[in-house]
Amino acid sequence: MFSHISSRLRIPLAVAAVVGTTIAIAAPAQADVQPLDAQDRAATTTAKAKPTAKAAPKTAAPKTATARTAQAAWAAGTRAYLVITTPGDTTAVRSAVTANGGTVFAAYDAIGVVVAHSTSASFAATLRGVAGVQQVGATRTSDVPADAYNPALPANPAQSTTTLTESNRWDMTQIKADQAWAVTTGSAAVKVGVLDTGVDDQHQDIAPNFDAADSVSCAYGKADARAGAWRDVDTHGTHVAGTIAAAKNGKGVIGVAPGVKIASVRIAEPTSTLFFAENTVCGFMWAGDHGFKVTNNSYFTDPWQFNCPDNLDQAAIIEGVRRAQAYAESKGSLQVAAAGNSNYDLANKTTDSESPNDSTPVTRTITNACIDIPTELPGVVTVSAQASGGAKASYSNFGNGVIDIAAPGGDGSTGVYSTLPGGKYGSMSGTSMASPHVTGVAALIASANPAFTPADIRNALATQATDKACPSDSRCTGTTTKNGFFGEGQVDALKAVGGTTPPPTGPYFENLTDVAIADNATVESPITVSGVTGNAPATLKVGVDIKHTYRGDLVISLVAPDGTVYLLEDFSNSDSTDNVAKTYTVDASAEPANGTWKLRVRDVASQDTGRIDAWNLTF
Repeated sequence: MFSHISSRLRIPLAVAAVVGTTIAIAAPAQADVQPLDAQDRAATTTAKAKPTAKAAPKTAAPKTATARTAQAAWAAGTRAYLVITTPGDTTAVRSAVTANGGTVFAAYDAIGVVVAHSTSASFAATLRGVAGVQQVGATRTSDVPADAYNPALPANPAQSTTTLTESNRWDMTQIKADQAWAVTTGSAAVKVGVLDTGVDDQHQDIAPNFDAADSVSCAYGKADARAGAWRDVDTHGTHVAGTIAAAKNGKGVIGVAPGVKIASVRIAEPTSTLFFAENTVCGFMWAGDHGFKVTNNSYFTDPWQFNCPDNLDQAAIIEGVRRAQAYAESKGSLQVAAAGNSNYDLANKTTDSESPNDSTPVTRTITNACIDIPTELPGVVTVSAQASGGAKASYSNFGNGVIDIAAPGGDGSTGVYSTLPGGKYGSMSGTSMASPHVTGVAALIASANPAFTPADIRNALATQATDKACPSDSRCTGTTTKNGFFGEGQVDALKAVGGTTPPPTGPYFENLTDVAIADNATVESPITVSGVTGNAPATLKVGVDIKHTYRGDLVISLVAPDGTVYLLEDFSNSDSTDNVAKTYTVDASAEPANGTWKLRVRDVASQDTGRIDAWNLTF
């Protein structure tokens, strides 16, 4: 099985460069960016959404989700519960709910789950003694907001027009998404659900691929299909959506699968941006009933970072969400989830100090029986985050047997650049950012293989991933082919869709001899070029493979045969990422092609060393 993230929104660092301006984005109490929230919720916060005029309902509620609004008005002290019974017909249990001091807010007959509200402190204990009731669990330690009974529509932000043009970003080249697009950009027949804080469907890079007919709000646990109910109450969901499927339209950014359709299922509640169990249940049921081939889940189910089966409330949460995810998968939907941003070993759980996050967190002792949901549910693909270059991101959760696959999430000064509400763009880091890369690749796999089941897509993700061995870190256990930091390895979009790396198109020269890079030293590695007519091209390709811890120490240059120096990259001093595996393009048209070219690497600091592993030139 693949694994997941921690800290609500799974974003550890959130720095947004909005249309050229870098701004700090604050995170809610447990957002997806360390210190933003060890799990993926909303890595950032925005102003409270303003209600807009109601529109007529655009679609009916899911046919398996019998949504029944409580007749009673909201009252202080109202709490929410999952009531679990035999799937098929919840009539008797719904009657028992109303007969014992509760109201039915929503019911999902196909999986035997009822969402109940009650102000009675004894409601759960009483209902557990009713025939036909299998489990009852409070889903929160705080009151249900009054907004649940008359939800305000999120704001529809004014849109900015960008002057930014698309470019090959580090995260896309790292997983070879830019090469995969030559095979497929994805099929419009493939629908991807973004279960998150909502999505700005008016964004210039999202609107071309947005599926309004299958979008909804599941905040509070019941489908709200009014137009616009799906919109973002934060920024997190819009950022995730852009990474998955921003349009390939010449502006802004390109998503991993820019030809597929995106639907928004808002499961975050406004103001708190929390993702309670009933919201997740509603989201998975909607995904199954609306034909989503893949869903992205960059969050954990609040208020418990880990739900423990020996706690009656948490046991019901586990069972209710498990049934909903199994239902979605039975309908052909694969769930991908972020692993969390607490740098926590999910295979060796000992404590939880972040729960409950809707009231006052306490530190409690836990075991591996306690699980992060939906991340650790059977069938869910769990994703850890990588820094630029491929190392485990400093904040990413890990765990042998829990993590299924790894993908770029950003770290340090290098984040993932994507869409933000209002036509804007910015960078964030977190397992929240890693998960949508895998979701996008899964969508490409589904596009290239329309008959694939969720199990088939899971297998393709695993078998096509690029193996990543454990670094020199005792916390990483397992083998090169599967371990606790990277699972099956780094996702590979090109291999996943059956493509191959194109061979060099011009004369190709390489040097595979290692050259040691000492502290505060400059070294060079030569390549002698012969047999090439005339000057070098204006698009000379310089492939560089350097193994070096903390690459912020490095300055990399190409030296032409006549001694002319072309700066390839001067890394930021704060770039703590390990290694350099990049191809640079140099306008060397003023230089004769033949002669001895050199890769020059200067180490400008102490402590970290490495080597030039290999480099090449393509004319």
